[in-house]
Order: sequence, then structure tokens, then C-alpha cells
Amino acid sequence: MRPYLNGCKTDCYFQESMMMFKIDFKTQSVPKCLGAILLLMMLNLLTVGSTWAQSTRGLPDFTELVEQVGPSVVNIRTLEKVMARPGSESGADEDMLEFFRRFGIPLPNAPRQGPRPNRPSPQPQEEEAQPRGVGSGFILSADGFIMTNAHVVEGAQEVLVTLTDKREFKARIVGADKRTDVAVVKIEATGLPAVKVGDVNRLKVGEWVMAIGSPFGLENTVTAGIVSAKQRDTGDYLPLIQTDVAINPGNSGGPLINMRGEVVGINSQIYSRSGGFMGISFAIPMDEAVRVSEQLRATGRVTRGRIGVQIEQVSKEVAESIGLGKPQGAMVRAVENGSAAEKAGVEAGDIIVKFEGKAIEKSADLPRLVGRTKPGTRSTLTVFRRGVSKELSITVGEFEEEKVASKERESKPRVANAVQALGLTVSDIPETLKKQLKVKGGVRVDAAVDAAARAGLREGDVILAVANTELPGVKEFEVMMTKLDKSKPVNLLFRRGEWTQYAVIRPSP
Repeated sequence: MRPYLNGCKTDCYFQESMMMFKIDFKTQSVPKCLGAILLLMMLNLLTVGSTWAQSTRGLPDFTELVEQVGPSVVNIRTLEKVMARPGSESGADEDMLEFFRRFGIPLPNAPRQGPRPNRPSPQPQEEEAQPRGVGSGFILSADGFIMTNAHVVEGAQEVLVTLTDKREFKARIVGADKRTDVAVVKIEATGLPAVKVGDVNRLKVGEWVMAIGSPFGLENTVTAGIVSAKQRDTGDYLPLIQTDVAINPGNSGGPLINMRGEVVGINSQIYSRSGGFMGISFAIPMDEAVRVSEQLRATGRVTRGRIGVQIEQVSKEVAESIGLGKPQGAMVRAVENGSAAEKAGVEAGDIIVKFEGKAIEKSADLPRLVGRTKPGTRSTLTVFRRGVSKELSITVGEFEEEKVASKERESKPRVANAVQALGLTVSDIPETLKKQLKVKGGVRVDAAVDAAARAGLREGDVILAVANTELPGVKEFEVMMTKLDKSKPVNLLFRRGEWTQYAVIRPSP
């Protein structure tokens, strides 16, 4: 409310918003004038309150979404069977024992001074189920199909699903696909509240989204944020959705939900230098996840197309020099012998610019489009070769499972005891994989248990360095392990997919 004089000494005007009020002190008594002023002040307060209400009305309210989608989100716990260790009956795990040691507290069941009573001979060791990990998931259908991440259930020998009403079920793993990190499990129940699947194509950058999951085992935790970007090339076969929604260990497999209460993604991974949330999270687009889940439910596995070429991105300089115009397509570096590409006449140096009429904007588009194609399908390739575009007919092959690699792992000798103390089984990296990952050395993790598993390592990771020393191969890895001080933690630099990070583990005594 802004008072001002109109040039005379007896009339005063008050302007409020678009209205102007005049108070004539000549004709009105003082009490009436004061009353008018108070009335205008009240009108001003009402206007301010209305403006504030309108401004707050623009902020999202997630309460209805939580009530709507919350019952469809589940907590997933996985167990693995391990041999009971001698002395494990004390009930104290390694972390607790370390706590006792540091603060000088007598260890539970520590050896006593003086003569010891006779003890019965040790019994044969038996397998016992131990917690392996905690994740999240959501109900796909009322008859008990649940979607989660493949890495949540990977290696689990028992999967337990807990609903929001506290009912717990043993789940059966229907199928898991490591390449997209999608898995489907099944519980024996009916009438369950299933989620609604949203259209990812309608999702916009800047749009509000919400996540529900079990970070650090804290069930039914709700976090929110916005879509930061779409089509992030961080997945081998999937462009991911980037958000700033707080995602932490245990959120994996939970739903990413839009403001219409629809699931648009599966929270899968984060970018972090510390192991915790740093404002960058990634979710698997729901349309791709549904496509994978349908195959898993039908056959228990995912079949993908393959043409047999090694490719790389086309640079601006190359595109201009060969007359392509702009950097697009996938440059063929090599063609595999006997592959579908060789039979179709694809040559090294070709630029594949279209597959089935769909433009290849960047090299990562090609394996995704081919991978979605059913093996045996007759398709067309458009290649740019020495200044001329050509169309080639190609029969898409099938992406075979890594059966040979599995046999190689089984036939390889076990690594040294020093490496086993970390809970690791490792092997040398094939040259083809080194070229693909663009690394000079390292070892591939074939299995991770005990200390390594607790540190977050898992099968398929590539260890690049130990204690800040680069790692050429398995032999050097074993030598480094023998020189480690088992009483101190050791840092490992490892790579998972496109991301490189550190893990700190303590060798088992």
C-alpha cells in the first residue's frame, strides 16, 4: 500500500493494486478516516496472502503419489549360503570384532588364562544363509511379477520380498539380463497393487519426478527431484534417464515416478566419487525395461540381434574430410570373419548411417537398434563409402551368450591364497575386451565374496590398480597381494561399465 499526496493538504489517496481510494479529510471525521485506512490495510494483507498462496500452489505435492504408488513398491533382501566358519557361534562379525580390538574391549569368547575344559570334537561344517544385499523393486502385475535390477538378485540363492503391509514372500528369479540390468522375480500372491507404466517419450527435462525405495535398508523412503537429462550414453544397450533425485545403496531396482503416478524408469546407478549420492542418478527407461521383461517372462532370457562389426564414433574432422558433412553414423573399424556384416558386404572404413531406415546419429545408436532386432530378420543398412551412399541387405545374427568365457573361467587354476584372502577370483582380460574398454592392463573379477563383496565389488568388474599401482595382469596381481599387510585396508581402482571408482577392502585373516 503506497500513500501519496495529490498536491493539496486535505485529500489523501491510497493506491492498492489496480484500485485507488480517496479519503477527504475535509468531509470525513478522523475516526472514519482511520477506519478507512485500517480497512485498506486489511485488504492489503488479504492480497498478500492470496499472492503467497498462488506462489506456493506451484510447488509439487507428492503426498497423493506416495499413497497411490507406495503400496506397489517392495523391499528385496537376498541371501547366499556359505560354509559356517569355525568360531562363528560367537555371533560377532568382523566389523564388531574390529571395534572391540580398537577400543581394547575383551573379545567375545576370547581364550581364557589357565587350563581349558575339554571340548567336543568339531562338527562337520554346514551351509548357512547369510544376508547378501538389500534392494528395491515394484509390482508389475497383480499375480506377483516384480521388476528390479539384475545386480540386486545376481548371485543370490534366496530372494525375500517384503510388501508395505509387512507380508514377506520367498521369490523365484524368473530371469535377469546383465546388459540392461533388468530382472524379474515372482512371488506366489494375487490381488497385488500393480504400478502404472508411463510413456517415457512424454518425459521432459526439468519435470518433477519421485523415487521410492530402501536406501541403506530404510524401507519406503521417498525422495524427489527433477529430470536432469535424457538419452545419457552410460549404458551399453540403453540410453539412461539422468535425475537429481537422491539415490543411495538399496534404492536400486525401485521405481522413478512422474507426477501422474506412472513409473517411467528403474533407479539403477549413481555417479559418485565417495560411494554416496552426489546429485547425479540414472534410471533405466521404462519402455526398454518392459521390452526386456516381456522376454524374460516368456523365455527366461533375452535374445539380441548382432551383425559382427567393431565401430567407433565419427569425428568432425573425419566427417568433413570424407564429404559426410556432419559427424554422424558409426565408423566400421573391423568386420568379423563369417559374420552377418561380412556376408552383406560391409567393409572396414564404411560409415553406417542408417539401419532399417533409422538414422544413426552416434555410434552407440547402432548396437541398440540392432540389439532390439529379432535374430534372423532381414534388414537394410545404409553405408557411406568413399563419398557414395549404398544400401546393403543384411540378415541379423544372434548375440550369443558368453559360454566360451564361462568354460575358460572354470578351467583356469585358482588364484593364490593371498588373492583369496580378499574374497576375489580373477582372470586376465582378453585383448578384445582391453580394446573395447580402452585399457592397457588389469584383471577381470570372476567372483567376489566375503570382504570383496562387502566392499561392493562384483563379477564383471575390471580391477585397474592396487594400492595406487597399475595392474598389468593376474601374475602381477598375485605378487602384489603377497606383499600386502593383512592388518591394513587396501584400495582398489576398478571399472564397471563406463565408470571408474575406488573400493577399500580389508583382507580376511
